[in-house]
This record gives sequence, structure tokens and C-alpha cells, in this order.
Amino acid sequence: MKLSWRMAQSFFLAGVLSALAWGANTALPGTINYVEGQAQIGDQSLDAKSIGSAQLQAGQSLRTQSGKAEVLLTPGVFLRLGDNSAAEMISPRLTKTEVTIQEGDALVEVAEIHGENDLRIREDGATALLLKTGIYSFDAANKQIRVFDGKAEVLDGDRQITVKGGHEVDLSAPLKSQKFDKNDYKQSDLYRWSSLRSSYLAEANIDAARTYYVNGWYGPGWIGAGWYWDPWFGGYTFIPADGLFYSPFGWGFYSPLWVYRAPIFYRTPYYHHFDQEYRPPVAVHAGHFAPRGPVGGFHGSPAMRPAPSMAQPRAYGGFGGFHGGNFGGRR
Repeated sequence: MKLSWRMAQSFFLAGVLSALAWGANTALPGTINYVEGQAQIGDQSLDAKSIGSAQLQAGQSLRTQSGKAEVLLTPGVFLRLGDNSAAEMISPRLTKTEVTIQEGDALVEVAEIHGENDLRIREDGATALLLKTGIYSFDAANKQIRVFDGKAEVLDGDRQITVKGGHEVDLSAPLKSQKFDKNDYKQSDLYRWSSLRSSYLAEANIDAARTYYVNGWYGPGWIGAGWYWDPWFGGYTFIPADGLFYSPFGWGFYSPLWVYRAPIFYRTPYYHHFDQEYRPPVAVHAGHFAPRGPVGGFHGSPAMRPAPSMAQPRAYGGFGGFHGGNFGGRR
């Protein structure tokens, strides 16, 4: 009896500490999730300490010089600014999220969206209503809106046009949806950086989702789909409510109940962070281990090994992400 009571106390304490350490989906639209180089909100310069704490409020603008920034919108939606760009938050509400791209380039990755969401991106007086999961590009300098994958309704005064994947709109001319070369734009700096960031977030997802999966039940702090803080990666990641969810860039995001299906590297846990200098040892592409490309990764061990001093090896995420063939959907 005493042993059982002590075990119960231990599990309760572990659960409380886990909930306090990991937190839940407390991020609000406008939360700064990553900064690289020079960026600021008004007179406030942003750096690594701003991640997860600084928030873009209604009426405030986020600006970059020689740098980039990632902003969380609704759960599963990321706004990324390229160099020498600016965006103003118009409405940070979950059911009405609206941002104006004032200068430069921006890319929006929509990994999950619901009918209750009203997600709008303004540019040069026009408004793009984002309707489906996908990747959307906004070029304020050239007054163009591109839809790589997904669907948007573009409204400009009394004019309205539907723009589907692989099409763009030139806002300086009469509204017309026309095809563009996706492969050509995918070589752009912002697109490649966004794809890299998406892969990092998939790594963090596996790390965080495993924390909430304990012997087949959702652990302390789990309250459903949303943003979850991962202290080992120093930022928020997205955890879907159920199943395996592919981001528009093709990276797998697991719910806690499905994360045990993820390919596993075993390693000793320690703090690591995102950067662009580290070259990761491997990636997982379409279910197969393969050499990783020349950019980005996590600070972890390349070796598969059991965690020390444990009867059963403990699984920790962060191996380069899982890349699948589908996107924007569940399994």
C-alpha cells in the first residue's frame, strides 16, 4: 500500500512538473516565434529572448532589415517576413486574423484552417482571404500575390477573383489569375528559409508531442490542437488534435496519440536550438533515412542508441523531421 501511494505521489509530482515545464497552447496570434538578424516592433529590437514573449499587437508593425522573422497567427498558420520587409497587425483575434504586408516579401504557411477562421492578408489595398491549407506569397514591391498550393479569394474594391494553386495576381493591373513557375520561385531566399523553418518545427513537434503521450494517454498540459512550447527547441510548435498531419511543405506533424509511429533516434536530452550553420546527419524522406541537404538542423546525436540508466530507452524527437508525399492533410 505504501509503495503504491508513493508511486502515485511520484506520478502526480512528475505530471505537475511536466505541465509547468512544458506549458500548453498559450501563444496568441502575433506571437514572435523566431528572429534572425535585425528585426523590431516599433522601437523594440527583437532577439532570441523575444521568442515566445514578444507579441505583435493590433496597430503595431514588425520590420526587418538584414534579417527574417516568424510570427504565429492562428494555430497551424505561420507568417514569415524576408529581409527589408514590414507587416502591420490589424486584428489578432482567433476568429478574425488580419495582417497588412506593408513592404518587401512575406510568406504564409497554412498547415491547418477551420471554417470558423477568418484569415486575411492585405497588400496594396487588396485583401486575400485564405481558404485552404497551402503556401501563399505576398510581394509588396511588385504588387503580386501568389498561391503555391491552396485557395484564396482576392478582393480589391468591388472586384473579386478566386486564385488557386499555381496561380498569381498582379494588383497593378485588372484582376486576373494567371499561372506562374512555382519551381522558379522555390529558389528564392524566403521560400527556402520558410521550408527550412517548417522542417525545424516538425522536429520540435515530435519532441513536444512525445511529452504528452505517456503509456497511451494524453499527459498533463495537453488540451487539444494548438501551439505548444518546446523548451529544448526554444520556441512554439504546432501539435494537431489527432493523427499524422502533413504541413504544406510536406513535413509530418504528429498528435500525441500518433507520435509513437514516428521514426526514432534515441539520445540524451539537452537544450539545442535552430541555426543555419549546423549540418544534420540524416533526414527522413517518405519514410526512408537519407542524407540531409546542405542547410539547417538541430544540435543532437547522429547515433541511434538507448538512453542510459533506463530499463526501456526513452524516445526523444529531433532527427531532421519526417517528410511525406502528402501535404495539408491527416492520416
